[in-house]
Amino acid sequence: MSALRWGILGCGAVTERKSGPAYQRTPGFTLAAVMRRDGALAADYARRHGVPRWFDDADALIADPGIDAVYVATPPDTHLHYALKVAAAGKPCCVEKPMAPSHAECLAMLDAFAQARLPLFVAYYRRSLPRFEQVRRWLGDGRIGVPRHVHWQLARTPGADDLARRYRWRTDARIAPGGYFDDLASHGLNLFSHFFGEAAQAAGSSANQQGLYTACDAVAASWRYRSGVTGSGSWHFGGFERADRVEITGSAGKIVFSVFDEHPLRLTTAEGEESLAIPNPEHIQQHHVANMRDHLAGGARHPSCGDSAAHTAWMMDCILGKIGA
Repeated sequence: MSALRWGILGCGAVTERKSGPAYQRTPGFTLAAVMRRDGALAADYARRHGVPRWFDDADALIADPGIDAVYVATPPDTHLHYALKVAAAGKPCCVEKPMAPSHAECLAMLDAFAQARLPLFVAYYRRSLPRFEQVRRWLGDGRIGVPRHVHWQLARTPGADDLARRYRWRTDARIAPGGYFDDLASHGLNLFSHFFGEAAQAAGSSANQQGLYTACDAVAASWRYRSGVTGSGSWHFGGFERADRVEITGSAGKIVFSVFDEHPLRLTTAEGEESLAIPNPEHIQQHHVANMRDHLAGGARHPSCGDSAAHTAWMMDCILGKIGA
């Protein structure tokens, strides 16, 4: 079979190293075209990355017969708009995370691809990373007994753009009501559901403490999975130091790791402590993209399809008080 020809909508920063090269380096896939509304930037990306074609019109890329599948890497408020067009064109799709700004939009995307009988993937690539598969194996092997609780603290200092009050879509309440929570917390919440299954309930509180932008900059939450495991978290983006620490407590031990930092995984039981360093690949979406290739070839179901990503959106909407649990 010939390689599946992918096109990227929105070849911005996330595609430079994290994802774009992964599509080029995965056997069975090829990156055939990229699109940005600024044609000069699209042409520059294509030249630097050796992509044969570029577009400045999304509809033209989606409809092009030389494109078999589309990766939507635009800001999340446009994901529904473009994903519906890809479904109507009869092509598989991967959208960046978060899947959409609301659970309702995620459901509309799911319905469109279900009706078209097409796969919809979401770039929650941590579900495919070896370091987190190791955590999942420890849990599955019963290394900490019965899992009881997961807690995540994520803290960031304000960035230069925030302090200068420069516009960023990630802190625009119209696009990302939870601010950096939408962009960053979604990774961990989605990953935890990969470990423990769907949540039965979630609730939280949020605030804009600094007044640097329109979105929230502090969120606290608690939730419970259908499996009985409980969870809690705090995310704030105006502290004096950075933090990224997850602790999973079980009946016979605990696992500590970071969602974003590459600190060694730590397993503690009555027998002692085990530390394991597992680095991420150069192009962090490499395993995610390879798993899409396998799924499309009739292999194992991809760990991050639209249904699990939509559930993450539901949790986040509950935490931000946009819908009731």
